[in-house]
Amino acid sequence: MNHPLLPTLVAVAILASQVAADAPAPAAPATVETPAKTPAMYFGDATRSGRPFAKDPCVIKLGGRYLMYYSMAPLADNRQPRGWAVGIAESKNLIRWNKVGEILPEQPCEKNGLVNGKAIILDGKVHLFYNTYGNGKDDALCHAVSDDGLRFTRDPSNPILRATGAWNSGRAIDCDAFEFQGKLFLIYATRDPTMKTQMLAAATADRKSDFGRDAWKPLGDALILRPEFPWETRCIEAPSVVRRGDTLYLFYGGGYNNDPQQIGVATSKDGATWTRLFQEPLLANGKPGTWNSSESGHPGIFVDDDGQTYMFYQGNNDRGKTWFLSVVKIGWKDGKPYIMEYPATCKAGDGGGERWTVNLSC
Repeated sequence: MNHPLLPTLVAVAILASQVAADAPAPAAPATVETPAKTPAMYFGDATRSGRPFAKDPCVIKLGGRYLMYYSMAPLADNRQPRGWAVGIAESKNLIRWNKVGEILPEQPCEKNGLVNGKAIILDGKVHLFYNTYGNGKDDALCHAVSDDGLRFTRDPSNPILRATGAWNSGRAIDCDAFEFQGKLFLIYATRDPTMKTQMLAAATADRKSDFGRDAWKPLGDALILRPEFPWETRCIEAPSVVRRGDTLYLFYGGGYNNDPQQIGVATSKDGATWTRLFQEPLLANGKPGTWNSSESGHPGIFVDDDGQTYMFYQGNNDRGKTWFLSVVKIGWKDGKPYIMEYPATCKAGDGGGERWTVNLSC
């Protein structure tokens, strides 16, 4: 999440049946042209105001099912709370998803909304790290805990983390949490004091702590990655980290939304010093006319029980009027990731397939 997105959503059949029975019907949506082909996983949540809008994916496996946390835009009507929120969907196969819950604004710091839920299972509980949204420089990271991945108890010390130092604005959003060397790491996005350039910073907490506000310390001077390549424009955000052997791989979004944002990769041995693997994006935006021609961004890496790696990401073809989520399978060769497989494509409206195919031209 990196700009004041408009709360505009278009109804889609995938979630239309899940609108609560007692909820007021949204206004008639504008017509949106669907690409001739869409990926088999093509998830958009239209339940809050009638246009498909799902961003910032994060997937875990809990109790024999997959859970996906994603950002939803504010309500378009007068229902409360109206602010940004986090949706929860479940799946049995990583392709077909059904919405099963919402995490709505609750604490005072969340009154304008919350987004970018990053979940990690620690000691049998789901810890959700997320950020407030709609407060400019004052947006900060928060923490909540759940036994079932659906109902969360807020950390009473929220917000738990803001950026510090003269080099940044104090804002903290778009985090990822991972265990490493006896600590829990949070890598998050902040901006320079002018709020024009977005970059990544890091903090750590003792693995045995409660992860509340007093547990976190900046990692060095905190800054770990800033935009360098032309395709990254003035933004590095949306970190998602996976460990393979003794190496950490950081997948990130380069470029602000619809610049286009595209996905790059960097590596580290210590979590503090990062080196980019590629000069070009690992996953670029789609060609004109495709579903993700405006963006392929905000990666969410998931490693399944069998060791297979999947990258969930957001995209659209209308410069942010709608947002959909999809997934690719990641392969590994010589210590580098590559796009291995896409979900089988399908004609718009036919429900999609439930198989994978090697298709590097998608």
